[in-house]
Amino acid sequence: MDSMWLEIILNAKSEELDNLCATLIANGVPGLAVEEEEEFRTFLEENRQYWDYVDDELMEQMKGVSRVKFYVTDDEDGQKQLKGYLQGIDLPYTSVRLREYDWAHSWQKYYRPLAIGKKLYIVPEWERDTAEIPEGCTTLLMNPGLTFGTGSHASTQLCLEGVEEYVIPGRPVLDLGCGSGILAIAALRLGASHATGVDIDPKAVDVAYENAALNGIGKDRCRFLAGNVIADRGLVEELAQVQAPLVLANIVADVIIPLAPVVPALLAEGGTFLCSGIIDKRGDEVAAALERSGLKVIQRFEKNGWIALAAQAG
Repeated sequence: MDSMWLEIILNAKSEELDNLCATLIANGVPGLAVEEEEEFRTFLEENRQYWDYVDDELMEQMKGVSRVKFYVTDDEDGQKQLKGYLQGIDLPYTSVRLREYDWAHSWQKYYRPLAIGKKLYIVPEWERDTAEIPEGCTTLLMNPGLTFGTGSHASTQLCLEGVEEYVIPGRPVLDLGCGSGILAIAALRLGASHATGVDIDPKAVDVAYENAALNGIGKDRCRFLAGNVIADRGLVEELAQVQAPLVLANIVADVIIPLAPVVPALLAEGGTFLCSGIIDKRGDEVAAALERSGLKVIQRFEKNGWIALAAQAG
């Protein structure tokens, strides 16, 4: 029997949208869907045969309004998560109950082929035979399933651009908070020899392996596991054996800061730690935490109010 989920919907004016999304992600929401006013107008145009007119009041209500959606399980744990996710947000919300199948597939309409950086072209698995891929691009097939990491968010794009720059062909990479596996798989597609990914959500493991398989990558070249790198010393010791020249973390500032002291033990000599998911106003705070941990920030990427930092052992 399918699990039940709640689709949480918040309406926001255009000028509120960036801060709302940033707050939700900072509160730990692992993924968002945004429906903008233009989508509403397109929907009206494409379906005008179903009505004679559209109420002027409704048009006025939707003017400048976007809808932000995310999902929690429809149970006690989901209610606790929801309370934490909405901290500091003074907006009403509505909720819709969905089966797990509907929850997973509702994301597909927000996920389209996407060019990133100089080489990568991310293609949803359901468009593998229809997407037009520019010649010379490195294709990355993805199916986010029940976890997140589609490449559409600015923080993921920044990290992918950094992967292009810092991956070393023939050498391993370590991805902390791997989610859908997108960063690790991108590194493998760009020539990394092996990728190890860790995520606190056990569902991420199967999804990451499935996405790797979509790209013709077997378990001989990747390993994904569930665990908490900050709290599990045994896990850190195990990961330290990899000694990767590139360690990735696309999470949030509140996780990267306590993670920073762990990173030097995981890096190969002269290696690079690439972290993203940082709201611009917290960039200096994260950079300071990296410096305190013996990591020197060597590059700063910025996009749409988000920051990624590349750092090396000092």
